[in-house]
Amino acid sequence: MKFVMIFGPQAVGKMTVGQEIAKITDLKLFHNHMTIDLLAPLFGFNPEMWRLVNLFRKEIFEAVAKSDLEGLVFTYVWAFDMQEDWDYVNQVCEIFESNGGTVYFVELEAVLEERLERNKSPHRLEQKPTKRNVEWSEKELKETLEKHRLNSLEGEIKREKYLRIDNTNLSPQVVAKIIKEKFNL
Repeated sequence: MKFVMIFGPQAVGKMTVGQEIAKITDLKLFHNHMTIDLLAPLFGFNPEMWRLVNLFRKEIFEAVAKSDLEGLVFTYVWAFDMQEDWDYVNQVCEIFESNGGTVYFVELEAVLEERLERNKSPHRLEQKPTKRNVEWSEKELKETLEKHRLNSLEGEIKREKYLRIDNTNLSPQVVAKIIKEKFNL
């Protein structure tokens, strides 16, 4: 079982890269908005929605980790300044590692101007209903960037199977190919 966690700030291209990885490997994509967009219309962005998002994800991770699937690609916005995000990432990794899986970390980064453009892309808006209010989404993207550190510091990620890519000027297909080759997916 292979578990690839793609993380980075909003609109950096996590889902799109994950889709490309799924196309060129036998891994399935479970992007973070699959649970968010399921529950936000019912509850809004409130603590109950996030409780259920985390519960659904945990159940899915546990089922996948015990399955005969080749593996899973998951996307996540990791606030490095929040201990609860570190704890969450460790808990998710433990689900896979305790079932004999291998965890791969892929960190994406891109300049803000490019992320703001990607935030409005038709593909993103088609795939993520909660991002269709572009004015709100852009405001949230900027506020989150001001409030949290969404990329790691050099040397902060200690895992052996870790790759950081500045994908500002790279296509999702190129990034997926780099990841596939680096980790022999």
